[in-house]
Amino acid sequence: MSLRFFTAEGELPACGHGTVAALAFLAERAGGREYRATIHAAGRVFPGWSVRENTQVNAAFDPGPVDLRRPTATECDLVLPALGVTPGTLAPGIRAASVGRTRLLVPLTTRSALTNLSPDFERLRAACDRLGLLGCYAYSVPTSTGRVAARMFAPSIGVAEDIANANSTACLAAHLAGQGISDIAVDMGDSLGSPSTITATAEHDASGLLVHLGGAAEVTRSIRMP
Repeated sequence: MSLRFFTAEGELPACGHGTVAALAFLAERAGGREYRATIHAAGRVFPGWSVRENTQVNAAFDPGPVDLRRPTATECDLVLPALGVTPGTLAPGIRAASVGRTRLLVPLTTRSALTNLSPDFERLRAACDRLGLLGCYAYSVPTSTGRVAARMFAPSIGVAEDIANANSTACLAAHLAGQGISDIAVDMGDSLGSPSTITATAEHDASGLLVHLGGAAEVTRSIRMP
């Protein structure tokens, strides 16, 4: 199958949670318990698969290689104040990461610090536009079991805050793999009243670091376009 993703500001190079939703929809349409597909999106060809569990479909796919680097001082100086991060709430390990377009991964000391974030969206959009960033993925320091809370802000593409962002979770999984954490479950959407959980695993094989993204989706209704 071929996929393209659009927001109010234009086309995206990739969309992880949209890919999970597409796999769930196609699995629902195909029937049966298991579904596999070859996906063409963002100039890549990669596998996707899903399994039906009662009313939900658990889907997963390979988001592709993740690029990680340390952010520049300019990126930090422009973005962090606009995001509302203070020195007391910022944890070590901020990274710039990409699976198609760069975003900042911003670690915070606690879940409450994440909940209390109140970005200046106009200022954040201006900073991201200037730096060519997709946005900022703020997350709490992982627990010993790999549980994380996260919020994704991307006003430059018309999304002030995203309910779920799988590609940024893939970036986080790649980053945390360097700290010995191979499996994570990320809670998102709580601040918007639409909770979701995205899972990711990262492991090394002969070709390098391999990340698998997953999530559960439910097809609530279908609209037939004329």
